[in-house]
Amino acid sequence: MTARRAAFGAGLAMLLVYAATLAPGVTFWDSGEFIAAAHSFGIPHPPGTPVFVIALKAWAELLGFLSFARATNLFSAVCTASAVSVTVLWLARTRGGLPLSASIAAGISAGAMSSVWQNATETEVYAATLALAIATVAAADLAGRSGPQERRWLIVVVYLIALAVPLHMSALVAAPVAVFLVGRRENEPFAWGRAAIVLGAAIATTGVGRASLLLVIIGVVFAAAGISRDASSTSERTWTTFAIAGVALLAFSALLILPARAAHDPLINQGNPRTLEQLAYVVARRQYAVQGLWPRQAPVWLQLANWFEYADWQFALSLGPTVIPTVTRVLATIAFAALGVVGSRWQYAEDRRSWKAVALLFACGSLGVIVYLNLKAGRSFAWSFIPEDARHEARDRDYFFVLGFWAWGIWAGIGAVGLARRLKLPNWIGVAAAALPVALNWSAVNRRSEPEASMPRELASELLQPLPPRTVLFVGGDNDTYPLWYAQVVEGTRRDVTVVTLPLLGAEWYVSELERRWRLASNGAGLPDRVAPQLAASAKVQGRPVAVSLTVSAEDRNRLGSSWRVIGIAAVSDAEADGRTNASTEDSTVIRVDSTAVAAQARRVEEWLAGRASHPQIDPVHEFYGRVLTCPKLLLAPRSTAVVASLDSLCNLR
Repeated sequence: MTARRAAFGAGLAMLLVYAATLAPGVTFWDSGEFIAAAHSFGIPHPPGTPVFVIALKAWAELLGFLSFARATNLFSAVCTASAVSVTVLWLARTRGGLPLSASIAAGISAGAMSSVWQNATETEVYAATLALAIATVAAADLAGRSGPQERRWLIVVVYLIALAVPLHMSALVAAPVAVFLVGRRENEPFAWGRAAIVLGAAIATTGVGRASLLLVIIGVVFAAAGISRDASSTSERTWTTFAIAGVALLAFSALLILPARAAHDPLINQGNPRTLEQLAYVVARRQYAVQGLWPRQAPVWLQLANWFEYADWQFALSLGPTVIPTVTRVLATIAFAALGVVGSRWQYAEDRRSWKAVALLFACGSLGVIVYLNLKAGRSFAWSFIPEDARHEARDRDYFFVLGFWAWGIWAGIGAVGLARRLKLPNWIGVAAAALPVALNWSAVNRRSEPEASMPRELASELLQPLPPRTVLFVGGDNDTYPLWYAQVVEGTRRDVTVVTLPLLGAEWYVSELERRWRLASNGAGLPDRVAPQLAASAKVQGRPVAVSLTVSAEDRNRLGSSWRVIGIAAVSDAEADGRTNASTEDSTVIRVDSTAVAAQARRVEEWLAGRASHPQIDPVHEFYGRVLTCPKLLLAPRSTAVVASLDSLCNLR
């Protein structure tokens, strides 16, 4: 079997795995926003990811026979399967004394990591980022193997690195690996000039991504010094300079999509980057408080321990799909960690250049990410040590460490074949062992399981459909908002409803958008708890109903009105009662349950569930919204003390 056929076969096998577990529609977190942005050719949350959006839209249009969401989900599967193929091809060309079966096992094992797999089955930018990072590594390997006068692969590497800005900056985690591979040529001195060119390109790219002129200048200086050292004549220096500058500017030019589309004010227009200043605001993610390297947001030991928690999820999540470690899952993790050690030692003995590349990828994708991102404790981690909710991430961030897990998956796959050979077993036994995570992760990462598969869409429908015409609906964070955006933009559901996301009210562009599009006036951006009541008052002046999702806290809801009629998992403000009540404190709030509307929603939810039980998962988002969807049923239950207490904590009816 040739290396190309092996790479194609491994990628196709994993594509079939991803397709079999692919989400049939929208999922929670960022998926709904990305799908809606692609459908409207809009601008998702910073950094805007224009290359991802345009690729999604083109892909979905090409696969017009599929639903838009299913097509964009499949794009992630193809990206990840492509990363598997490229990994196999890269390792097959650099394997030294390793058999081709070891490269196949490495690609399959890496592609079966649970965090990788979950990104591959929904519309999420990290699948495309993984493909870009692995392509950069493979191109850098070819650049390092090319002759001293051959520069085409060097130019490709620079282009791929620069492409991280309009795609996603997380692809730059692989940049140090590219610098090493370009410079470390087999049986030759280290090519410092070429390494400096790639390093300069990475620094300049970081500067563009962070809107830092200083970093851009430093990167240009490094690249210029590298070109001067690498090229032997003036003509070569001139050609190389123009080629590198040209491909970098070509990649960066994709950012111009953002102001071009913002000028048309698409339905999804986060940050509204019409001006150069606002473009820098979006690309550099200035909407968020980007944490520096110091002070640490959590103790270093805890950040390291958090990584080990995520690592324990990678190989056998189905043996314990819970944040609490199980004996069988931990034993499987230890076994595959041991295989990784075996594979690392074998690769080191046979091909030190490729071993150093994988080791550097592992270091950058794990320890490097820990140092650079400086994350708070994960959502599921260390509550006994850090009880304050503000010191935990909004969700578990295992997907940030995908490249590190990918590297260890490579070693585990190589190690499985190596162990089979030591036991004098056929190589295919080792490949089968490397593929065990496919079986051990399947049920935990399968996005086709109901009721989870259709829950985001059901949530959007149950929030939007019962509302009166032209309602202004106030909702909480991402998972309240993005399924609604998907339903409205992609499926055309209840576009007459204006969705107002409370956490975004601190952004000036968002408050301006609400006034520009919907004439919801306020005194400008500021604290959301001050702006929200002004927007609600503006809606009432227009004669528009005001509603709030029951997932919004009672405190936030009561700032918007003092009298509410619950119609299911949303409550509508009683404008006349509000006019008779001056106070808006919790003590004076009046909450009335519309039994007819609530009963109708309870029946719809019951029909949707049809006796299906939720599956245990690491991410509690489905459990939470599954409970939210039971609020109508609870509201109809006898008013016992226990029910009142549960409503207080679950449905915010206080």
